[in-house]
Amino acid sequence: QVQLEESGGGLVQAGGSLSLSCVASGSIFSIPTMGWYRQVSGKQRELVATITVGGSTTYVDSVKGRFTISRDNAKKTVYLQMNSLKPEDTAVYYCWSVRTHISEPDSWGLGTQVTVSS
Repeated sequence: QVQLEESGGGLVQAGGSLSLSCVASGSIFSIPTMGWYRQVSGKQRELVATITVGGSTTYVDSVKGRFTISRDNAKKTVYLQMNSLKPEDTAVYYCWSVRTHISEPDSWGLGTQVTVSS
């Protein structure tokens, strides 16, 4: 079972950059497929990016070319570098990890607020 803790959110002007980090801990030897979701109050949670153990990545179309997901397996950490931020990127960003055992649910962090002003 894995516990996740995000950091790096904050307030930034449009066109600026932020870098998010997610550290995994618990009874695991290595991190599995992980990613980032975001959610605006009253809206559905949206998958932003994922990264597999082998380093393959996926992105939602709206962030392609602007966001980069990466991982450091030794540090059990996943990152999201966000450049050219837009007001529409404003949301609570959640770290996500696929379940480590078939009998357990996926893991979620508590979220970090990203606010982009115009």
